[in-house]
Amino acid sequence: MDHRLLTQHCSREVRIGREVFGGGEVGWIAGPCAVESYEQMREAAEELLACGVAVMRGGLYKPRTSPHSFQGLQAAGLDIIRRIKAEFDLAYVSEVVDRASLELLLPYLDAVQVGSRNCMNYALLKMVGQTGKPVILKRGFAMTVDEWLYAAEYLAQAGARDIVLCERGIRTVTEVTRFTLDLGALAWLKTQDLLPVIADPSHATGDNSLVMPLARAALAAGADGLLLEVTPCPNRALCDARQQLSFAQLRALRKN
Repeated sequence: MDHRLLTQHCSREVRIGREVFGGGEVGWIAGPCAVESYEQMREAAEELLACGVAVMRGGLYKPRTSPHSFQGLQAAGLDIIRRIKAEFDLAYVSEVVDRASLELLLPYLDAVQVGSRNCMNYALLKMVGQTGKPVILKRGFAMTVDEWLYAAEYLAQAGARDIVLCERGIRTVTEVTRFTLDLGALAWLKTQDLLPVIADPSHATGDNSLVMPLARAALAAGADGLLLEVTPCPNRALCDARQQLSFAQLRALRKN
């Protein structure tokens, strides 16, 4: 394994807004799976600040398994993000899927997310690495840890210095959860002291009743933070409704 750029040039602590990942405290990123309306995002922002969460997530571009599923508001939702950024003291994270989405979203982002399906999109990784923004790199759901680290190496080669790895579950033989959260890989990565590592139990489980126990398990395994899907009305969400937490659940998780 040759991860020389991660070893030599990348930060062990990554700051996104007021949150630090890798500094010994748990970093939190939370918000709706998808941006649906200004009212939804305003309520979510108010709740996040009340919970003490300083980094908001919310997707405009949603690469979905089915072409018939909600694909996100895309460019039509940019003004919603602009208004939320102007009104609330929250850093903002969102996924990019290609050059066009990167160019449109970049002015509004405090960190760029590369999703599971694009973790091997090396052309996109190079573009994202050149932005100078912190990057959250989700593990591809069929990638080995070594392949994941080489994807991070592509980001570093392009200039990225603040990279956060995100374990979001891999595909295994189980059918009781959407994916399998690879806590062994997360714990091993912490022994290597390469990059901060966070966990996304929302996508790993696909079931909000399982998100909280898996979140606690990830923290016990050494995760530097959590990336969580939480929305004001989970049962009415247009995207991944079953896996999104309510804000009452988020408050309970942060207390315990």
